[in-house]
Amino acid sequence: MNKEIDLETIANAIELDAGETIPELRQALAEAQSMQGRITTPEQILVRQARERTGLTQTLFAHRISTPVATLRDWEQGRFTPPGGVLYLLRLLAKHPDLSNELVN
Repeated sequence: MNKEIDLETIANAIELDAGETIPELRQALAEAQSMQGRITTPEQILVRQARERTGLTQTLFAHRISTPVATLRDWEQGRFTPPGGVLYLLRLLAKHPDLSNELVN
């Protein structure tokens, strides 16, 4: 998912456009690249929103939706995207958090 960026090509293009060599440009580009933030996906937001609206902890929410806690954490942190059926369940729970009580075994 993370595409490698060729900093040398970018630095050369900037210097060509500027018409001069720019001291410390490559260092600045490398620092900027290392400071890239995480991207939050709509699915991540949905997972958190559904859980928070039910008022449940990660452990209890994972149990309610019959999912391992580690998987729920992966979804909330954006490491993996929930499958389609789970996304529909999460949309329902986000709009109607009281429905989570129906999922108690």
